[in-house]
Amino acid sequence: MLFDSCDLGGIAMRNRILRSATHESLADASGAPGPGHDRLYSAIARGGAGAIITGYAGVRQDGRSSLPGMLMMDDDRLVQAYRKLTGSVHRNGAPLIMQLAHCGRQTRSKITGMPTVAPSVMRDGIFNEDLPVELSESGILEIARSFADAAVRARNAGFDGVQLHMAHGYLLSQFLSGYGNRRTDRWGGSTENRFRIIREIMRRIRSLLPHYPVLAKINGFDQRPGGMRIPESVRIAQLLEASGCTAIEVSSGTVEEGLTIMRGPRIPAEALLSCNFRFESLPKPLRPLLAQAIRMALPKPKLLHGYNFEAAAAIRKAVSIPVIAVGGLHTLDDLLAPLMNGFSDFVSMSRPFIIEPDIVRILQDGRRDASRCTMCNHCAIMIEAAPLRCWHGMLPGRYYRTE
Repeated sequence: MLFDSCDLGGIAMRNRILRSATHESLADASGAPGPGHDRLYSAIARGGAGAIITGYAGVRQDGRSSLPGMLMMDDDRLVQAYRKLTGSVHRNGAPLIMQLAHCGRQTRSKITGMPTVAPSVMRDGIFNEDLPVELSESGILEIARSFADAAVRARNAGFDGVQLHMAHGYLLSQFLSGYGNRRTDRWGGSTENRFRIIREIMRRIRSLLPHYPVLAKINGFDQRPGGMRIPESVRIAQLLEASGCTAIEVSSGTVEEGLTIMRGPRIPAEALLSCNFRFESLPKPLRPLLAQAIRMALPKPKLLHGYNFEAAAAIRKAVSIPVIAVGGLHTLDDLLAPLMNGFSDFVSMSRPFIIEPDIVRILQDGRRDASRCTMCNHCAIMIEAAPLRCWHGMLPGRYYRTE
């Protein structure tokens, strides 16, 4: 079942394992993919992945990530560079899906050079140094158009589909959440109203690309007061299906909550101590104290494996389109469980592909039954300072890995 060829909404796959979207910090200043993307994605493709979802690609400059090297898809001039990338990945046997995103209030205006925008005027506890500007109706419609234009560019560049990033506290997730969306107009209030921007994006994409695969990544739940809970995520999944969505990947959490999105057995204070990007404005003697305070304050999640299964299972019962489970899938048993128990139709991973791009082939060949990833999450912290890699074995101030 796991390693059988299959079809994901028109995308032919050699197995049911996707590489989930992972920011790589490898794009050039314009947001075009660099040689590192070609090497990484080609290695994952050769390593047996059923499909690859790119790191998030921005649809507008004001939605660009504060992290370095974000992919962009906001300009027609980028299409040619992406054609080279999709061609290389296809030659290595895997379809490539572009994740489209707008960071909303989860960015920094000093990085984008533009005012930060959001559904409502709320300061972000991690990213934003200023209060964001509440989007006007015309601004919302312009963002919807930007998503649709980016989807067309992705199709023209040879991508096999796109994924709308509606999770983890970014702009579309902010609109969907009762915590992030405090509006009283037709873009806020009820679930249907908060979903309105998604419906508008899907309407515009479907008018231009009637049969193109459009996936969505959503939060099944988060820990924010008044935020997303499973019953509402089920309703959002139903609205997505009615809007023409191809498949739904079920994740959870927001960046503001801490490392509950990428859970591990402990909070990596060592990585926080070593990464100066976050603490660049603080005197060096204060940085270790703040890092330790963050470690103590961040929630310590109970489940480390399969922590989105409950939400994925509830959504799969409510829709007829494919559901993809992600989150803490590091062993062969982790990958098999949601398929065999009817929780999802596909599975996706991020961290195991960072340490071992060929993890699918390793599992399929029976060489091992688990990833070598220790869930230390140094990769998640250090992406603020350096391109994506496994930092296993890192100590404060010293970057090395043991292999």
